[in-house]
Amino acid sequence: MPGQGAGGYPGERLGRPEHGPGSVAAMGRRMLALLIDWLVCLVIAAGLFHDAQRWTIVIFAVEVYLLTALTGLTVGKRVLGIRVMRLDGRPVGFWWALVRTVLLLTVIPALMTDRDLRGLHDRAANTVVIRT
Repeated sequence: MPGQGAGGYPGERLGRPEHGPGSVAAMGRRMLALLIDWLVCLVIAAGLFHDAQRWTIVIFAVEVYLLTALTGLTVGKRVLGIRVMRLDGRPVGFWWALVRTVLLLTVIPALMTDRDLRGLHDRAANTVVIRT
């Protein structure tokens, strides 16, 4: 199972609990949150610009960047009870949210996870996605 092995459960090395609030969010929950965010942005793009093909990615990038920087939550993450936070517990902030968002938009870094279920975008920004 991804995330398991010599280090125990995902997040153990980071001092996160194994289950419940504060534990590392499962990949399924993270992917579903991403899908919800994408669909929300698709609806906004189609409604505002009548051109979802060109504007969805722009709206998605802005939504993920601003909401992650300010709250650690996107619409999808809020719905599914997960959030992004820095490993030291501080808010993600504008700089690290930018780093994380740019890497997320390239897709591949988000799919390359370590045993704590942190993608390259999370490792670069020193963040983790946890359950709330």
